[in-house]
Amino acid sequence: MRNKLFPLFSILFLGLSLSAQQAITLEDIWQKGAFSTKGVPGFNFQKDGVHFTRLNGGVIEQYDLRSGEKSGVLFDAAGVSSTAPDWTGKFDGYVFSSDESKLLLTTGTEQIYRWSSRSQHFVYDTKTKSLTRLSEGPKQRYATFSPGGGKVAFEMENDLYYKDLSTGETTRVTTDGRINAIINGASDWVYEEEFELVRAFEWSPDSTKLAFLRFDESEVPEMTLDMYKGEAYPEAVTYKYPKVGEKNAVVTAWIHELGKGTKEVKTGAKAEDYLPRMQWTPGGKLCLTWMNRHQNDQKLLLADPATGECSVLLEEKNKYYLDLQDVIFLKDGSGFVMQSEKSGFNHLYLHDMQGKQVAAITNGNWDVTGFYGVDEKNGLAYYQTACKDPMHRELYSVKLSGKGHKKIYKKEGVNSAQFSSTFDYYVRSYSTINTPPEYAVCDRKGKEIRPLEQNADVRAKQVEYGTAPAEFFDFKTSENVSLNGWMIKPGDSKYAGQKLPVLMFVYGGPGSQQVLDQWKGANYWWFQMLAQQGYVVACVDNRGTGGRGEEFKKMTYQQLGKLETMDQIEAAKYMGTLPFVDKDRVGIFGWSYGGYMSTLCMLKGNDVFKTGIAVAPVTNWKWYDSVYTERYMRTQEENPQGYEENSPTNFADLLKGNYLLVHGLADDNVHFQHTAEMANRLIAANKQFDTMIYPNKNHGMGNAKMHLYTLMTNFLNENLKGKPAAEGVKP
Repeated sequence: MRNKLFPLFSILFLGLSLSAQQAITLEDIWQKGAFSTKGVPGFNFQKDGVHFTRLNGGVIEQYDLRSGEKSGVLFDAAGVSSTAPDWTGKFDGYVFSSDESKLLLTTGTEQIYRWSSRSQHFVYDTKTKSLTRLSEGPKQRYATFSPGGGKVAFEMENDLYYKDLSTGETTRVTTDGRINAIINGASDWVYEEEFELVRAFEWSPDSTKLAFLRFDESEVPEMTLDMYKGEAYPEAVTYKYPKVGEKNAVVTAWIHELGKGTKEVKTGAKAEDYLPRMQWTPGGKLCLTWMNRHQNDQKLLLADPATGECSVLLEEKNKYYLDLQDVIFLKDGSGFVMQSEKSGFNHLYLHDMQGKQVAAITNGNWDVTGFYGVDEKNGLAYYQTACKDPMHRELYSVKLSGKGHKKIYKKEGVNSAQFSSTFDYYVRSYSTINTPPEYAVCDRKGKEIRPLEQNADVRAKQVEYGTAPAEFFDFKTSENVSLNGWMIKPGDSKYAGQKLPVLMFVYGGPGSQQVLDQWKGANYWWFQMLAQQGYVVACVDNRGTGGRGEEFKKMTYQQLGKLETMDQIEAAKYMGTLPFVDKDRVGIFGWSYGGYMSTLCMLKGNDVFKTGIAVAPVTNWKWYDSVYTERYMRTQEENPQGYEENSPTNFADLLKGNYLLVHGLADDNVHFQHTAEMANRLIAANKQFDTMIYPNKNHGMGNAKMHLYTLMTNFLNENLKGKPAAEGVKP
């Protein structure tokens, strides 16, 4: 641990005791939004690289990125008359054609799962000032202009269509789409959740072809969620969800040539293989990413659209697993840029169109953590990196040869960027663990052109409410593993000399990070509220987390939960050695993978953790989805020991402390089944525990946050805080 922690704690007590703290309340956090930070809307950059557009009511306005001045109105719904059915003058989204002569407007957008949605679409021609409805049928998904702007492809009720805007004629490309059976041009649930793929079709560069994926999920087992809406019977929502070892959708790739017909791409993929990415090369070939079910073998396949035959452009194998990486083909057709961990750290590589590596664009014992694209005109790649240390993120540019690395912003914290279409400017976001987000426009060299948002009001509230600074620390485990953490300690001098309860916050999943010098959002204020009430709040990134290279991240392979739990238990023991901590009052809280971790820690660390809260936890990996779980664990048949030794349901009889189990009944991701089965095991072992069920709430709990955080705060106060322990060593 860094030596400065103890004196800082004493100074903190002294400084903050001079002024009374205003109490932070859950109502302020979750109902009034008193501490909410302001963001900046996603920037819809125009192709000139200096203008962007923004939706303001029913008006699409144009602004100059450099000055922030409004430079025009590109669409005003109030001034558009249309006979198109269902046009009300209201819309919730838009996208331009590539030549910016047409607009695609969305109305009545409905969320489906995490990323997917459906809408009605209208097409507006800026030259003729005409507005037409895209389709007279049900709502559509993923409507997309062809590169030339003359056509729009879309998915509707599991089939793929396109419309010729010049003739108004709509062509149905597929006819076999059926709910919970066949999907054409859109992904299934597990591809959406784990591969972040929703639109599963792509226009060719010359607008003459549509490539699409067909998902046959007819043999995938179903899950049913019950929605309670005050009727006599609940509404059943049934969808396909492949669990570990079960059948996945059979995915095939197809190319439809407009006016001629459709042919299957001969990928050679077996029924259990994955095809999670698809794009056209500038030269007019189709590139498909193929992965085996173990996800430790990945190929880029190049398909000839005339024959459907494929050749292997690039293949990579790994003794653990491979993260899915996007490919950026250079517009001049000379090659492509792709990320890989083959050096032991995640880096950028340039390849030619035969798959041969031309250059390692980045290299070193650090990870590239974000790739923003290639400015071909200037021969530069822009990226985010953890080269300083795992807690920070910096922005760099580099020549495609791998030479000339330049830091383009020097403020220490977590920096990220959104570049304009020409890479001349970018919008930078910046924060630290103690500094709310700041946004600014910068030029390509990192010079700040103008600030956008500083969140000065939130900074003022930090002073007004006397927030205590989070401090980073590190320590070594008994196995000599160095782990990073952050800690928030009470700032009120009345807690000086007391031994205080600790709440550890955990996520801990593969490649994730919580110990970042980055703003923590609403949880920051809840942690500060707990600190005001006399808690020490801490978080430690265990083995298996990101920012420290491949070996550190992948050492949990086939044994999820084992090393992570050991590290969290050791972190809790370490906390117990600090002079201001009551080692007998250590609690742990986590959500999703963090709920899995907090549950496992309560069981395997029952002599260390007194209190635990698990929200939406995985309790046995055999009940989670195939893509995620098998990537890290393989199947039960292949890895029975990994499943048996690290699933909380198998250790219910070890519970000693106070345990709160929380779940939403409409959780489509981690099903309520996990909590039901955990409860069954605890009941069978005669272990008392608390539980809360949220009807109609999904994995994120939606608008139940106020109730949930009240529940958790009360639970901690009743079971962890208690009466102050005997006075210990004054920090």
